[in-house]
Amino acid sequence: MDRQGNKYTFLYASVMVIVVATLLAFVSEALSPIQKKNEEEAKMADILRSVNIQSTTDNVADQYKKYIGDNVFIVSFEGERQNADAKAAFNIDLSKEIRKPLSDRQYPVYECHLDNGDVKYILPVRGAGLWGPIWGYIALNEDKNTIYGTTFSHKGETPGLGAEIATEAFQDQFKGKTIFDQSGKMVSVQVMKGGAPDNDPHGVDAISGGTITSRGVETMLKDYFSGYEAFLKK
Repeated sequence: MDRQGNKYTFLYASVMVIVVATLLAFVSEALSPIQKKNEEEAKMADILRSVNIQSTTDNVADQYKKYIGDNVFIVSFEGERQNADAKAAFNIDLSKEIRKPLSDRQYPVYECHLDNGDVKYILPVRGAGLWGPIWGYIALNEDKNTIYGTTFSHKGETPGLGAEIATEAFQDQFKGKTIFDQSGKMVSVQVMKGGAPDNDPHGVDAISGGTITSRGVETMLKDYFSGYEAFLKK
């Protein structure tokens, strides 16, 4: 075959594409278990961080097993526990659930038992920021009303602005805030532009210059607290 001809060039390019695609598929398949393990451990670390438990890649699985273990379940919009094991609850994909109406979603709950005997209920949340999805975990005290801790993250918010939701300074504001008012009405937490009034039990300061992301956090919390409301009241 003429190596200078178009037919040879076409066949050579086709063979190379097939070879490279096969190699990439093989590598992707081989690395898939490692990637999944890393994703699970990152999720465990975020969950633990919401209750102020720090972990490393070396001990995160053990820490998660110690403080949460199989105490994970799913509740419905009506607040009823569903017939699902801890693994199924852990694997709920909020990026899919968020596309459903509130009443049709599955709501995972992580029950954390601390060393001092306190029990915390950790609720995953997901919403939209300025440039992409935002998500996090909200830990509530046993009263299922007072926020014990939070952790938020994002996919592509602006550094120094919306990305500040992932900082301790922003997240620490939520500690001690309540999501029900004195009459028992769900009010969630407002992220207020210009700053929340002193001693406001339901308000935190918005991020300066990150109005849309701040509003995204507020909407995300109101959305998911509404979905968990029946469970929390029970």
